[in-house]
Amino acid sequence: MPEASDPEPPHLSFRSFINALRQDHDLVDIDAPIDPNLEAAAITRLVCETDDKAPLFNNVIGAKDGFFRILGAPASLRKSPKEKYGRLARHMALPLNATMREIIDKMLSASSVPPIEPIVVPTGPVKENSIEGDDIDLTALPVPMVHQSDGGRYIQTFGMHVLRSPDGSWTNWSIARAMVSGKRTLAGLVINPQHIKQIHELWKKEGHSDIPWVLAFGVPPTAIMASSMPIPDGVSEAGYVGAIAGEPIKLVKCDTNDLLVPANSEIILEGTLSVTETQPEGPFGEMHGYTYPGESHPGPVYTVNKITYRNNAILPMSSCGRLTDETQTMIGVLAAATIRQLCQDNNLPITDAFAPFVGQATWVALKVDTSRLRAMKTTSKAFSEKVGNLIFRSKPGFTIHRLILVGDDIDVYDDKDVMWAFTTRCRPGTDEVFFEDVLGFLLIPYMGHGSADPLKGGKVVSDALLPVEYTTGKNWENADFKNAYPKGIQDKVLKNWETLGFRKLE
Repeated sequence: MPEASDPEPPHLSFRSFINALRQDHDLVDIDAPIDPNLEAAAITRLVCETDDKAPLFNNVIGAKDGFFRILGAPASLRKSPKEKYGRLARHMALPLNATMREIIDKMLSASSVPPIEPIVVPTGPVKENSIEGDDIDLTALPVPMVHQSDGGRYIQTFGMHVLRSPDGSWTNWSIARAMVSGKRTLAGLVINPQHIKQIHELWKKEGHSDIPWVLAFGVPPTAIMASSMPIPDGVSEAGYVGAIAGEPIKLVKCDTNDLLVPANSEIILEGTLSVTETQPEGPFGEMHGYTYPGESHPGPVYTVNKITYRNNAILPMSSCGRLTDETQTMIGVLAAATIRQLCQDNNLPITDAFAPFVGQATWVALKVDTSRLRAMKTTSKAFSEKVGNLIFRSKPGFTIHRLILVGDDIDVYDDKDVMWAFTTRCRPGTDEVFFEDVLGFLLIPYMGHGSADPLKGGKVVSDALLPVEYTTGKNWENADFKNAYPKGIQDKVLKNWETLGFRKLE
């Protein structure tokens, strides 16, 4: 049933966002008792694999006094072709039929305008309830078990870590997984070149043992998008979010440290991140769709000193794995957005960039302006080396292992288009340039469980531009409905489509 929204609009309030999904007929309220031990995540996983409505579990077994409900699939895809990205559009205050290009453009808009700094308010809904000290028992909370072979219950799959550099000049918001490891502790994944790791190293160099830390759940949707985006080192996300939204975000000071969090967040864990102490973390069914049972590694320890939360709090959960969930719609997409900006800032003839979902957030397709390419008087190898050296040696290219260069006739936002170009225009080996001396992404199975260095290499630029696109231009005609028939024939077919007995075209 509808619940009271915050005064803020959906992109600046998680609670308003949930009500907006209800209005969109894109949310299922589940009032039946649901077990956080695998059942909630299993429902969410099937939702992700079928592009169904987001499930809101209002009656989680083990929840006490409204603490807490669970929202699954907060940024996954919708079934409607016209509103496929509607949930992401809601994160960005865009129309439900916004294209992926429009969503990416909105995310990048903040990079060309001054930041709008946040407003600090005295209190907010997240202060309505609290638990502190020895009264905290994370093991007693209805924390979801996301996959059957995970190393523990992962409370952090879609929350926002907040850390500040020792000199106070940089406050970072980021997403990195973390599981419950004790009554007041979490163990998490903190790896290079993540910003959370960079700040961890800064405190370590200064000889500190603990870092003031906060984990915020149910933050404003635009904020969680920015947290997923590889924005430049040293840029504080609060001002970036303000620039995207066109107005300042409201923050409130934590009770046990000086960090600031969104005032209308659902749940806040306040505490410290250890620079010295570790605990076993993992395994976890990660973004590429694999779990390795029994495999764990040491992860830094987070200690929780206080929990604040709003009435009837909601924990967002990503049941990540095979296509399509938040790890593909956000991590891959936002890496591609930053890669596009990087290419354009360096005057490369790239008009669009997208991480095709079929690439499981490890590929980015780059659309090339071939007229500008021809003016460069370059070759496939030279251009591929230039693109690869720029992207693979930068933070936005860390998680990406294949770049696919495509021409003007390819829609990079259409997986079928990208795969068609890749499989028909890129000759294996001959049209590819490999990079074995760059930082690799350990979590990809062929890296962490492959046959070579797990931290280095394994990256390639695959050139799906045919040789004529470097010299004289396209000399073929696409054999598809849009290109192989006169417009008059196309119009007649479309006009009579349903009369002929076919389903209505979206």
